[in-house]
Amino acid sequence: MTGHAHEGHAGATAWPLIAVIVVAVAGYLLLARGRRREPRGWSGGRVTSAVIGGVLLAVALLPPVATFAEHDFRGHMLQHLLLGMLAPTALVLGAPLTLLLRSLPAAGRRRVARLLHSRPARVLADPWLALALNLGGMAALYFTPLYQLVVDGQVPHHLVHLHFVLAGYLFGWAVAGPDPAPRRPSVRTRLVVLGVAITAHAALAQLMYAGFLVDVRVPVAELRGAAEIMYYGGDIAELLLAMALLVTWRPTPRKGRRRTQATAVAS
Repeated sequence: MTGHAHEGHAGATAWPLIAVIVVAVAGYLLLARGRRREPRGWSGGRVTSAVIGGVLLAVALLPPVATFAEHDFRGHMLQHLLLGMLAPTALVLGAPLTLLLRSLPAAGRRRVARLLHSRPARVLADPWLALALNLGGMAALYFTPLYQLVVDGQVPHHLVHLHFVLAGYLFGWAVAGPDPAPRRPSVRTRLVVLGVAITAHAALAQLMYAGFLVDVRVPVAELRGAAEIMYYGGDIAELLLAMALLVTWRPTPRKGRRRTQATAVAS
């Protein structure tokens, strides 16, 4: 295997993304401040989780992590772990959709509820689809020529980063998110999905460690180090999701089984 390097990605191109993150976190904090004044309040733990998610995104996009990612495949995998697993999990646990619903007037809540009931939302909320997008993205990046195209600059690396973040957020929301979701499966089903994710994630990491079917041209030491980060870091992220699923789970009252969480929040 040959070494790899791609230059300039940790430079000025990251700052517009950092600005978007700062604006989004500031907006969340403003809405949370308004809700904390209400009798129901707003959880400080959710605020902390959302801020941590924003910080992790920024850390992944800026030096030294971004610089490390440009010159070492282990740095790339660390960046992937932050963008695709740890930051999205923290953002999901911040319950931004619930905060938005509580902050909107009644007409706005009804529009969001209708959006959650739409067919695209029902499709995206399927945890099996979220799992396929999450694992499929990793498999496509590391087991096809896609990674080399990204390294060579033929595919914008920020698009890959965006996929990591969105797929990770979607998976966290579908499996363990406190936010409303249409037709959310039972806790048992979501635990099965999470178990499949853990097994498949570990299998991908082991294939990478062995160098089997991997289409990433980097030194063996980097490849194996990245596989270890993927294996153990993924375990941590998925354990957090499992804990979140169990902690945030609440039995559904018998009378409300036919109502989605979205309707309950919007009412």
